[in-house]
Amino acid sequence: MNKESKWVVSDPAPADKVNRLAAEVGIDKVLAELLVKRGVETFEQARAFFRPSLDNLHDPFLMKDMDKAVDRLHQAIAGNEKILVYGDYDVDGTTAVSLVYSFIKRYTDLVDFYIPDRYDEGYGVSAKGIRWAAENGFGLIITLDCGIKAIEKVDLAKSLGVDVIICDHHLPELELPKAIAVLDPKREDDTYPFDDLCGCGVGFKLVQAYAQKHEIPFETLIPLLDLLVVSIASDLVTVVGENRILAYYGLKRLNESPRKGLLAMINLSKLEPGHITVDDIVFKIGPRINAAGRMETGRLAVELLTATETGKAMIVGEKINNNNNERKNVDREITAEALEMVETGNCLAREHVTIVYNPKWNKGVVGIVASRLVEAYFKPTVVLTSSNGFVTGSARSAGKFDLYAAIESCADLMENFGGHTYAAGLTLTSPPTCLRPWWR
Repeated sequence: MNKESKWVVSDPAPADKVNRLAAEVGIDKVLAELLVKRGVETFEQARAFFRPSLDNLHDPFLMKDMDKAVDRLHQAIAGNEKILVYGDYDVDGTTAVSLVYSFIKRYTDLVDFYIPDRYDEGYGVSAKGIRWAAENGFGLIITLDCGIKAIEKVDLAKSLGVDVIICDHHLPELELPKAIAVLDPKREDDTYPFDDLCGCGVGFKLVQAYAQKHEIPFETLIPLLDLLVVSIASDLVTVVGENRILAYYGLKRLNESPRKGLLAMINLSKLEPGHITVDDIVFKIGPRINAAGRMETGRLAVELLTATETGKAMIVGEKINNNNNERKNVDREITAEALEMVETGNCLAREHVTIVYNPKWNKGVVGIVASRLVEAYFKPTVVLTSSNGFVTGSARSAGKFDLYAAIESCADLMENFGGHTYAAGLTLTSPPTCLRPWWR
């Protein structure tokens, strides 16, 4: 295994900026230099950095299509339409669904949620989910943490008389789905000031906008922030700008008055209530919530996060905790097999990339295994298995390598793909040999 590490020392920050900030704020030059390197160069920026304020959140209506989304949501609530909140099965997706569902539930009982099955439907908006919504009389679907590439699925929904609002944060392609509204700060035509929101963050901006337009006090949104900090931490988005503000107040809420489902996770993780940190979320709470979708169903996570009774929260929480213990065992076994494949050369690996494939591996943990292999070899890694007649898997980057761009460059070989610069999922119709043009 490649155990070598290389330290890269950054260049000093401009001395004039460091001296000016140190004088203005009254701090040591060492601290001033650290701040300048993080883009904090003025007194006002320093105050915003050290004293996050909800007043500094951006106007949600600066996001493209937000007015359309709010109007359509209000039309559905006022017109007694059935609303389906649809989201991915990971932490970001299930927290986003829980947040938006909880908010809408205050104003109408005609709302439900849908989490696709990882093994039967795969990632993102599925035709099965769209048809289920139409068959059960839903007039509006709100997608969260998915949908930005669901062009055909949105067309299907439209043909079945179902409108769609997309709330996503993944990189879009040139063509956008023909939804009622497409909320995604990464749209090329969107000038929203902050483009690194998580999927749950985009969902929060939707409910913030709805509350703002309909004169609902912002204070009523505070109880939703514990969900948001779990998503921000688990999805590893940058904790700057709006994310820093929302994470600060979300962590405060999580420690002072967590929802029953998150309190159950805190207790089952053997953490101390009132002293929860971002690390606790990343390494204890987040993985447990993720385990529901990996080993059983993401619906369990939403049932946990929307539970209003302590007893139910603990029952669901214990089931999810058991899922997490099972996930750990499967994770260890597959990681050991994958490492052995690489060491013995029994894999699709080359100098600058690691690719392993076993059709018997559990689809729910291949992303974790990919991360383990990156830790071991520090190379972009793809871990593949078989599911429903397809070859499917997860990829993780190393360093600053743009993994998403690499996969996109051979999109013609993919049945489906999506993700970020550092993490992606992909599905192929053929065995992994069709990937060879990528790594040669």
